[in-house]
Amino acid sequence: MVNKNDKENLINRLKRIEGQVRGLQKMLEEERRCEDILTQLSAVKGALNKAAEEIMRGYTKSCIIEYEKSGNDKMLDELIEVLSKFREI
Repeated sequence: MVNKNDKENLINRLKRIEGQVRGLQKMLEEERRCEDILTQLSAVKGALNKAAEEIMRGYTKSCIIEYEKSGNDKMLDELIEVLSKFREI
């Protein structure tokens, strides 16, 4: 699980992303240039990817620690499955 400090940082990151998405909606309403909209979309995508990476990092660490404690192969199988899905994002 994500520790308290990381959780707060992720929530703040997601709030900024939310603001960026609202900005995109406004840009469309104002009929801004496609280039500007695409640039903003790229920024949102990058920000979402970074948030996902942070969550994945914490999840991976917790799975490995749990595996080392328990020796439960199911933990590693679940981690591999999530990593496979994450690669598709």
